Amino acid sequence: MIRLTRLNNQQITLNADLIKFVESKPDTVITLINGEKMLVHESEDEVRARVIEFRRTLISGLFNPGGAEAALSAAAKVQESCTKLTTAEGHSRG
Repeated sequence: MIRLTRLNNQQITLNADLIKFVESKPDTVITLINGEKMLVHESEDEVRARVIEFRRTLISGLFNPGGAEAALSAAAKVQESCTKLTTAEGHSRG
């Protein structure tokens, strides 16, 4: 799961496994496997980075003593710091 911000500044948590593709038109549009589209503040590169980091954290949890629960906790911390970073930098796309 990755944390993102809709254009109305509402925070959402999205199941990254449901993403079909992400495009910039110039707003970032996420198309889910069911055809639903979402507009978010984060750039295409930021969405990709969050998905990669989340999956990397999950995979590392499989090989570490803490297992999946520790990996999910670490992923939540990564998402929180990414959100703080994005907010602090003032990235706004709308």
